[in-house]
Amino acid sequence: MGFADPLSPQPAVTPGLAGLPAPLQVIAMHGWAGTAAGWDPWRAEAEARGWLWRSGERGYGGAAPFLPAWEPGGLRVVISHSMGLHLLPPSLLAAAERVVLLAGFGRFVPAGRQGRQLRVALAGMNAGLAEGPDPQETAHRAQVLLRAFLDLAAQPDPPALMPSGPADQPVGAAARQRLRDDLARLEASEDLPAGFPEGVPVLLVEAGDDRIVAPEMRELLRQRLPQAERLLLPAAGHAFLSTPPQAAVLQWLERTGSP
Repeated sequence: MGFADPLSPQPAVTPGLAGLPAPLQVIAMHGWAGTAAGWDPWRAEAEARGWLWRSGERGYGGAAPFLPAWEPGGLRVVISHSMGLHLLPPSLLAAAERVVLLAGFGRFVPAGRQGRQLRVALAGMNAGLAEGPDPQETAHRAQVLLRAFLDLAAQPDPPALMPSGPADQPVGAAARQRLRDDLARLEASEDLPAGFPEGVPVLLVEAGDDRIVAPEMRELLRQRLPQAERLLLPAAGHAFLSTPPQAAVLQWLERTGSP
């Protein structure tokens, strides 16, 4: 299934450091219903190392979509959270020389009975995001659908707390359409997205208490990327809010970042 990418490349940004190219440049992409602001602590640490950091913006919550282009020079690094990898254009992804996946996945919907349940839930959420006369009612309906979806994804132990999702965002027509696009991507994902650079160093950062990406999905990703190093955070959840992994990730990039 093909998708029209709503993120348009933006004009190049000139690195600092007296105009010299950064030794390492990062393009980071948030996951479903996230925003570029979630990367601010990462940006600060990366820029303290003299790296060039740009954060993609999907455009939820009224924010304008934004996707930077690669700069000349500097090792090219992609960092993505959750489904963020599936939101990047193949041409940008193909040029990456290092990839860090935070709570990432290739195939989202597993095979078999549970896979069918998840496809039904995704289809139901997609239908439930239809335009409604009352934005608050529409947001509530999306939240109810998200709860049903997560309950299926996390069986037999549904999450006690809801993560950030559609009902936490303004439900304008544009944001709702992007959510529909994302649901379709989740339903269709069968492998790593087109353009994924084969053979490059990869770091898989896994959340031990992830209620979205099931252990079977993490294992499929490990099998698909045999060269990947793995960092497991046993107490972390899908959003990594209680255990921010940026220090370990940036140290890995320092260690493996020689072109």
